[in-house]
Amino acid sequence: MDLTFGQIVLSEFLGTGMLVLLGCGVVANVVLPKNKGFGGGWLLISVGWGLAVFSGVYVAAESGAHINPAVTFGLAAEGTTAWADVPAYLTGEFAGAIAGAAVVFLAYKKQFDAGEEPDTKLAVFSTGPEVRSYGWNVVTEVVGTFVLVFVVLSFGPHPIDLGPLAVGLLVLVIGTSLGGPTGYAINPARDLGPRIAHALLPIPGKGPNDWAYAWVPVVGPIIGGILAGLAGGAVYG
Repeated sequence: MDLTFGQIVLSEFLGTGMLVLLGCGVVANVVLPKNKGFGGGWLLISVGWGLAVFSGVYVAAESGAHINPAVTFGLAAEGTTAWADVPAYLTGEFAGAIAGAAVVFLAYKKQFDAGEEPDTKLAVFSTGPEVRSYGWNVVTEVVGTFVLVFVVLSFGPHPIDLGPLAVGLLVLVIGTSLGGPTGYAINPARDLGPRIAHALLPIPGKGPNDWAYAWVPVVGPIIGGILAGLAGGAVYG
């Protein structure tokens, strides 16, 4: 079914917004004090992100549920998604990510008010490396995103063809297996959108946005997505 620019934007906006709301939400629950889930650990965060993707894929089913610019670029490189449609996907994805992050702030307003280290507040919204080495951090993001897009392509032309639960489980295993070094953004919108929201929102006691690192979770996933798209086109095309 051919979709209009607006239909793609709306579908991806809603799906990516749901992804970020639930994904950044589980991080807030775990890292901000005065929460029921405080201290829940990496496994809870990984499970939460996996189920957030599961939910986002369902919501964005109409547009194929990219909810990730790396997936969009990968499918365009593979040939399934028309390059002419890429701007619509990117618009919905980035706008949805900013909106979803803003809702997380509203849901956890009193926890943000209660005070915590600025780095912890930033961690609710965006990723950061455990060992800062930009080149190797890019490699980690390339590998994780390649796995995501290549496996999706092995099942069909869109994430929805793999199935929402399967995509969620795929993201869960990427997080538990490859997510430790960088926090596995594997999605430029998921990282840059909330980082922009963090910069704009009136969060008490917030610090800088770590713009020096912000390019890594954008460039790495795009490279990984395109490489997976080219490989998937060669293997499955």
